[in-house]
Amino acid sequence: MSKSPVRAQAKGAERVVDRRDSAVGEQAPGGGKRAAEKAASSKLAVGQSRTALVRRARRINRELAEVYPYAHPELDFENPFQLLVATVLSAQTTDLRVNQTTPALFAKYPGPEDLAAANPEEVEEILRPCGFFRAKTRSVMGLSKALVEDYGGEVPGRLEELVKLPGVGRKTAFVVLGNAFGRPGITVDTHFQRLVRRWQWTEQTDPDKIEAEVGALFPKKEWTDLSHHVIWHGRRICHARKPACGACPIALLCPAYGEGETDPEKARKLLKYEKGGFPGQRLKPPQAYLDAGGRPAPPLGAE
Repeated sequence: MSKSPVRAQAKGAERVVDRRDSAVGEQAPGGGKRAAEKAASSKLAVGQSRTALVRRARRINRELAEVYPYAHPELDFENPFQLLVATVLSAQTTDLRVNQTTPALFAKYPGPEDLAAANPEEVEEILRPCGFFRAKTRSVMGLSKALVEDYGGEVPGRLEELVKLPGVGRKTAFVVLGNAFGRPGITVDTHFQRLVRRWQWTEQTDPDKIEAEVGALFPKKEWTDLSHHVIWHGRRICHARKPACGACPIALLCPAYGEGETDPEKARKLLKYEKGGFPGQRLKPPQAYLDAGGRPAPPLGAE
């Protein structure tokens, strides 16, 4: 891969790790370097004031904005209807699998009128790769019928109306509002939940309560981009089972530093998507992502 902003950000991550090494690298009595690292990290959040929490949270978001300046929704879409359907289909599967499936779906059923009148068995066959294809067929056909009957075939731009549609909850609604209508919203998916709890922004486990507590830490206008930054970091670096702590650009700000691999070389091998040189999730990603060294995902059935 040629030089790109991604490579520059990787070097920035190395500098962060170097600073951490210099700060905690002296041998601590009875504990060693690793114990000192964990002790230094744990002090970040223990007994912190509300003001300190807000400052740390906002600084993390600023740092992630520099690491992922091209962050975007990782579902391919060309209009609000496509994004709504794709988001519903993304439950219990990857965005990549949805992106590989929706081209055939939208080619045959380009609008809600078409999908509402479709043969369910034909839709099921198209959606089979997404998993739970019968339930998802009922949802996307049901929401299409509701759009035709109640909204003139247009996707409503209000939370209260979106959540009335079959298969649409708050998470899906905020994805659509933030990315198709430019209205701020926080997307509390599994990555978002995992990271904000690791960072001790909240102790809640209920998505609605997480949304409320984290939203209170940031200006409303930042909510949509915040969601992208956190989710991208969770997919690329701060993984569920083995976080790449040694390659993390916000290591100095993380109370959970040390839960994953701290050795920089080993951690770099854990990086995913453009950070590790792998294709992303979208077949048709934004140009800014490609300019940063990201690669489009392969279509369904491709090697």
